[in-house]
Amino acid sequence: METASVSLIHALKEVLSEQQVTENQTVRELHGRDESYHRESLPDLVVFPETAQQVSEIVQLANKYEVPVVPFGLGSSLEGHVIPYEQGITIDFSLMNKIFEVRENDFLVRVQPGVTRTQLNKELKKYGLFFSVDPGADATLGGMAATNASGTTSVKYGVMRDQVRDLEVVLADGSIIHTGNLAAKSASGYHLNGLFVGSEGTLGCFTELTLRVYGIPEHVMAARASFPSLNDAVEAVVSILQAGVPIARVELVDEPSMKQVNLFSETNYNESPTLFLEFHGNEAGLKQDVAFTREIVEDHHCLDIQFETDNAARNRLWEARHNLAYAYIHGHPGKKMMVTDVCLPISKLSGAISHAREALNFLGLDGGILGHVGDGNYHVLLMIDMNNPEEVDKAEKLNERIVLYALEHGGTCTGEHGVGVGKQKYQQIEHGQALKVMEKIKLALDPDNLFNPNKVLKTKERA
Repeated sequence: METASVSLIHALKEVLSEQQVTENQTVRELHGRDESYHRESLPDLVVFPETAQQVSEIVQLANKYEVPVVPFGLGSSLEGHVIPYEQGITIDFSLMNKIFEVRENDFLVRVQPGVTRTQLNKELKKYGLFFSVDPGADATLGGMAATNASGTTSVKYGVMRDQVRDLEVVLADGSIIHTGNLAAKSASGYHLNGLFVGSEGTLGCFTELTLRVYGIPEHVMAARASFPSLNDAVEAVVSILQAGVPIARVELVDEPSMKQVNLFSETNYNESPTLFLEFHGNEAGLKQDVAFTREIVEDHHCLDIQFETDNAARNRLWEARHNLAYAYIHGHPGKKMMVTDVCLPISKLSGAISHAREALNFLGLDGGILGHVGDGNYHVLLMIDMNNPEEVDKAEKLNERIVLYALEHGGTCTGEHGVGVGKQKYQQIEHGQALKVMEKIKLALDPDNLFNPNKVLKTKERA
């Protein structure tokens, strides 16, 4: 930014207020990292727009002064997506947090990108509705769309891409487009929703989202089932899905992770491989689903299964699961968390998890295995001393072994966290010639490499 810096800041303050543009060191530090172990890098300045038009004007100025732009939600990403390694402008969307419209009869909602998942569900509850995607963190909806987030409920309701009906997007030249409409389906034109969702801020800035929502289920029941081995637990999930049980959530937590759960959440759950399950439906249907599930898990050597219908008890159960990452962080002060994230065909999941446990033991690393196993997605949680090169090297080797196993068995290097910088090196292996198509799309939509440069894809160096 050198000589343009003062001029750029002056120009930005002409389209934004003084309070919406800052070079404050503390604010820049907050926008120079995410929840991952990736190294920090500070933006030159941070701006806080309130409207799509302001975003458009910011982008036009960034173009004029040839500085990169990085969109920022809450910084809860796990692969360095929002870390501005080439400095420039970070656009923080926290002031764009309005819920514009709830169309309850269409099961749609129109929101700004800074609205969080919890904020939306609090508003939707008044209408008997809820938003289904639950990645654990209270992320912004714009960030969730940018990374194609999923989470615990995706086995029943789908991932973020399945919920997006329309996006308002600011492109690299400052123009504003809409990628879809309000209709439940369309055969018109290219599928731009699918292109922009998961683009991780590399193709444009989201300024508005129209999302699909659902009716709150009449009855909800949760369960916790423990097993003698990880293989028994995974095979039970496969059988539940094969039987057609309409399970809403099914989460795997291994033995070391259950110990962390008990320590952090002050619970006394069995410290063995455990499935956390949830069922949505009407009372009669739930009784049948629960009875069938009990039979299935018993066939897979289930040690114990406990069902919870009380709302407080269900919340405690899922709170313990959602707080698992924080349980590991709390139990390993001074260390950074590395989280692997692969997804495989469900038939290959048991072998993949066994392979991950063998790799952990071989490398002598302590780690927990958990995942949204109903859709083939699992994670290994590792707490790493970043000042110990040997430990960091072992963690990176483990991640590579897990990723390569997934790719060799028809899976993907990231099921939900996204590529960012951490999974960039696997893109050629996974996509082959299709990667060249992605590079052409990036070049066509962002010819000057303005948006989040060198994330997802390696692109040309900025001048």
